[in-house]
Amino acid sequence: MIRVLAVVGGVAGAAGLSQFPEFSQQYLQRLAGQVDALRLVVVGFDATAAANGLSREAALAQITGTAFLDDQRADVAQTFARYDRLSANLAALREATPLARLTMPQRLADPQTLAATWDDFRPAMPVTMDGALCAVAGYLGGWLGTGGILGLLLMPFRRRGVA
Repeated sequence: MIRVLAVVGGVAGAAGLSQFPEFSQQYLQRLAGQVDALRLVVVGFDATAAANGLSREAALAQITGTAFLDDQRADVAQTFARYDRLSANLAALREATPLARLTMPQRLADPQTLAATWDDFRPAMPVTMDGALCAVAGYLGGWLGTGGILGLLLMPFRRRGVA
């Protein structure tokens, strides 16, 4: 029984993990779009600041005086931080192979981009080598994980040999 459930766990792992290369590719495409959109805001702000003889920090410091302006300054500062974070993630993910992205879950963690990618993602049959390798890794992980967990849970109920 444990072997059958372990095989089922392996198949589930293979089916799930085989989708990762395509999902990460779609995430990468959406992330690039996010970075491009944020770049327009950052470049526009920096250009306006420079046209007025200000650095980014000096321009941000001038956005003050009312609750609205204080909130606006905080929003712009968050936009700059998000742009920096997503740009770094995009650069790292572009340099990585689909299999290497498996070791970079922190780079696939932007909640907005992840949710949008997940909403549009449709599983498909993996036909790339990366998809096949992920399927094998998923099968082994699912098989070993399911078998190991069930083995541990059922250990107290096994009969012991009579000496």
